[in-house]
Amino acid sequence: MYVIGVDVGTLSVRAAVVTLKGEIIATSSHAIKIFNPLNDHFEQSSEDIWKSCCLSVQDAVRKANVEASSIVGLGFDATCSLVALDKNDHPITVSTTGDNSQNVVVWMDHRAINQAEFINSTNHPMLQNLGGKISPEMQSPKLLWLKQNLPYTWEKTEKFFDLADFLTYKATSDGTRSLCCVVCKWNYKANEVC
Repeated sequence: MYVIGVDVGTLSVRAAVVTLKGEIIATSSHAIKIFNPLNDHFEQSSEDIWKSCCLSVQDAVRKANVEASSIVGLGFDATCSLVALDKNDHPITVSTTGDNSQNVVVWMDHRAINQAEFINSTNHPMLQNLGGKISPEMQSPKLLWLKQNLPYTWEKTEKFFDLADFLTYKATSDGTRSLCCVVCKWNYKANEVC
């Protein structure tokens, strides 16, 4: 039996077929596109990322020469990137260009510096969970930037996902969010709820 790990970085998707003892049998990597329409704006396409995930997994399984039925698990890891989808799960733009295919705010996008500074100025106790301040690379400042600067996107977006959770959703149609993602990237305080 085998598991597949998929890691989505800034410029590529990597997949590995791994035994249950941790031995890597085969790997594959496929590039993903990145757009930089304005200074500090870095965007991607969730459809392009998903296509590269599928190609990487297919290639890794082919290289491993294992039966698909012997694969018992699939896991995703990704950068702190924000994905926007409309009510029909179609991409909705996060770009000043208005291009709906550019529906991912990449981790290194710093358009939300002012929003992060505003959040930090509140001195909210929740910030202590983050070392005292929030980074513009996290989801809350990105969401505030979208609300303030792209009202159409804010109004039409039905689902915002962290990229890793989007990939799980795309693979399973299950909208359950990863506790790691919501705590580390969305600033959810799990210890008071769980």
